[in-house]
Amino acid sequence: MIQPQTRLNVADNSGARELMCIRIIGASNRRYAHIGDIIVAVIKEALPSTSLERSEVVRAVIVRTCKELKCDDGIIIRYDDNAAVVIDQEGNPKGTRVFGAIAHELRELSFTKIVSLAPEVL
Repeated sequence: MIQPQTRLNVADNSGARELMCIRIIGASNRRYAHIGDIIVAVIKEALPSTSLERSEVVRAVIVRTCKELKCDDGIIIRYDDNAAVVIDQEGNPKGTRVFGAIAHELRELSFTKIVSLAPEVL
């Protein structure tokens, strides 16, 4: 469960290293975001020689959460960290690689480009 002020790792090579959630896209009173939700975040840490800079506001989709996710077939998935992938306005990832495992629920939510870049889909 991701809420405002939560810090997330970045799971792609867009140049950002750490994000902080500032808003959850959807209803105006949503308190928590889960895997597959789009958030508005600010970059807290970035690599120096990239197009993304610190304190830049970006959109991101959540790909991993520490809170367990129960799948339709009864499997419970829990990750070690909270992670997100930086996306543009159309929903395409800004990076060209995705690091770490991601949930297969992203395929059902039309993030097929992120799923195709991921090395492992659980």
